[in-house]
Amino acid sequence: MNNILDIKTPSEGQAQALKADYGLAYLGLTNLGKVYWNLPTEALYEEIVFRGEARISHLGPIIVDTGKHTARAASDKFVTREASTEKHVWWGQYNRPMAPEKFAELWSRLQGYLQGRDLFVQDCFGGADPAYRLPVRIVTEQAWHSHFARNMFPKPASAEDYRRHVPEFTVVCAPGFKAFGPIDQTPTETFIALHFAERLCIIGNTAYAGEIKKAVFTVLNYLLPLEGVLSMHCSANVGEDGQAALFFGLSGTGKTTLSADPKRGLVGDDETGWSDRGIFNFEDGCYAKVIALSASAEPQIHACTRRFGTVLENVVYDPVTRHIDLDSDARTENTRASYPLDFIDNAVRDKMAGHPKNVVLLTCDASGVMPPIARLTPNQALYHFISGYTSKIAGTEVGLGKEPEITFSACFGAPFMVHHPSVYAELLRLKLTRYGVTPWLVNTGWVGGPYGVGKRISIRHTRALLDAALEGKLAGVDYYRDPVFGFEVPKSCPDVPEQVLYPARAWQSQAEYDRKYRDLAARFAENFRKFADQTPSEVAAAGPLVAPR
Repeated sequence: MNNILDIKTPSEGQAQALKADYGLAYLGLTNLGKVYWNLPTEALYEEIVFRGEARISHLGPIIVDTGKHTARAASDKFVTREASTEKHVWWGQYNRPMAPEKFAELWSRLQGYLQGRDLFVQDCFGGADPAYRLPVRIVTEQAWHSHFARNMFPKPASAEDYRRHVPEFTVVCAPGFKAFGPIDQTPTETFIALHFAERLCIIGNTAYAGEIKKAVFTVLNYLLPLEGVLSMHCSANVGEDGQAALFFGLSGTGKTTLSADPKRGLVGDDETGWSDRGIFNFEDGCYAKVIALSASAEPQIHACTRRFGTVLENVVYDPVTRHIDLDSDARTENTRASYPLDFIDNAVRDKMAGHPKNVVLLTCDASGVMPPIARLTPNQALYHFISGYTSKIAGTEVGLGKEPEITFSACFGAPFMVHHPSVYAELLRLKLTRYGVTPWLVNTGWVGGPYGVGKRISIRHTRALLDAALEGKLAGVDYYRDPVFGFEVPKSCPDVPEQVLYPARAWQSQAEYDRKYRDLAARFAENFRKFADQTPSEVAAAGPLVAPR
């Protein structure tokens, strides 16, 4: 807000109470309005309402409308190409290069835009493990983004810790500022630009809060592998026996839903690191997709949509009663809820666990041919990890339509991976072999036919299959070998009908199933060719037995 009338705001008197000694001078920001440092949730609520940024819904969550962008602007992300990044970054579709002078020009104009404006600062960390956590600072134009950051990232423990906080990376988010293509050489007015040498990320012309979250994730994906730590787009939980599990997958495949298991402790729902000490969450909150959320199937997440402190993005609500409608996609199918991790009853307090016993690769197969679960060899796991096959679900990225879109996203999170996929795959190989991990492939997509013909796999059956895998109940059952992909599929599983484990039987035409399955296998082979030159031959040989299309 550009407070030219110098109107007193609700939290103005407390704006400096948790100010860090290391202020904003390093950013070159001058002539600012008021700067609100590390406001707690309650104070941010007052500022959000005072500034007209959001509404309060039934039982307390705030509801925000993110405007034009209701999903990530994946094609508008840039990485500054300079000496420190030249040889490390996987340049191309997901890491578009930006010249240092162009970043400097864009940042200079953004600095000018912020003059006279109120800003909100949250000092926090990326990563729960003290040995690897990164001190970060989130500077935002809007109060609700500051609330989002406070929900999502680990925070200093005391007022003294806030005072001593020195960020090693800064994210500046200004939705009101636009790029100018002829000068900035950007395809649109929207940008998410990272400069690793300057330890700075700047975001403009988008209010979608996921850009802040994924900016920090992208930074950790660059820095941690350089220290031998595997950074992963995955959720994690741990059983009462102390055995942890990882769940890889793109948005919409079930990472958040399946990891929020009342029988297991939740380590994190989306971003995880794996060091020689074990696994750790990158965040302190969850950012769950809530469209058509079920109180019976997903009770813990559903309950969070009715709690003070939750941020609801683009959720439809009744302006009179303030009751929300989670089934409505009138704004977008990518409705979201951001809430602190401890809103989940069984969340692990320190957000850390030992080395996982099981790794689950989640795929949402819109073709309707993949088995609901399969046991993989380490080489098969690496093949599927590098491939990252799934279907993008409507609304999670700008430009997606109603129907799922078949895609291959390396490492189950290519838009956020800064190094070449082979870097992450090699780290995963070392972890799998060193700690004796069992890898699984789980399909949360369609059965009985492709999207529009078949139906989505029952979450009840998926949970039963996962329970059996994580509890060791599938260790002694018989398996059949898939004739195309070569992985092993259990012939039986407690509480799961036998026919569910044989996807071909759910199709009306066996011939059509075979054709569709081999077509999918050919897509795998075609996609993998671009990684073959940097992939060990034994991993490449672990793919489907079919020629590329």
